[in-house]
Amino acid sequence: MAAASSFVTEVFRIGPFAITSTVVTTWGIMGVLAAAAWAARRRLAATPGPWQVVVEGIVAASEEAVRAVLPEHWRQVMPFIATLWIFIVVANLASLIPGVHSPTADLSLTAGLAILVFLAVHWYGIRSHGLKSYLRHYLQPNPILLPFHLIGEVTRTLALAVRLFGNMFSLEMAALLVLLVAGFLAPVPLLVLHIIEALVQAYIFGMLALIYVAGAIQSQELEYRRKKE
Repeated sequence: MAAASSFVTEVFRIGPFAITSTVVTTWGIMGVLAAAAWAARRRLAATPGPWQVVVEGIVAASEEAVRAVLPEHWRQVMPFIATLWIFIVVANLASLIPGVHSPTADLSLTAGLAILVFLAVHWYGIRSHGLKSYLRHYLQPNPILLPFHLIGEVTRTLALAVRLFGNMFSLEMAALLVLLVAGFLAPVPLLVLHIIEALVQAYIFGMLALIYVAGAIQSQELEYRRKKE
């Protein structure tokens, strides 16, 4: 954990609580995204300009990806998954700004995102089919499998947090080592690698979250259809 916190510094304190650079960067990203969303909504027009074209492209791409996995429930899930994708992309790319480190290179943030996905999975599952029906699927096909279902819920949440943290932390460490060895002779390849990795890791995290949510919703539908037959 000492290595994992090498990029995290304390900025200020509020009573006994330390506000770290990860928290400040995350607040900054949320503020920028909120302001951008507000500005995009204010400037919507029948004849889209360049900014609106970019926004509509992001929304259309997110919608297409979600509809491919959840064609019947995409309207419920798309805002959550799209927000995850956008936030993680911006957070991953934050380290391109001099003096700023990606908050996703801090395990505390990726754990928070993973817990958010964990809660969302159960929320969408319960919302779609009710509490009793949703909890009943943990007893299928045999109640003896209940401990394994519960262990699976915990382990996939941990894996989700560690995967994003590990990739982004290792990318920042690799960039730091290359800069220490080669100086600033190779900034362009590092920049390209960072952008590609940031996009890939955001996409993987969002797709895994989407698959988990889809599993919670569709498992109930399959059980309901089986009973009707």
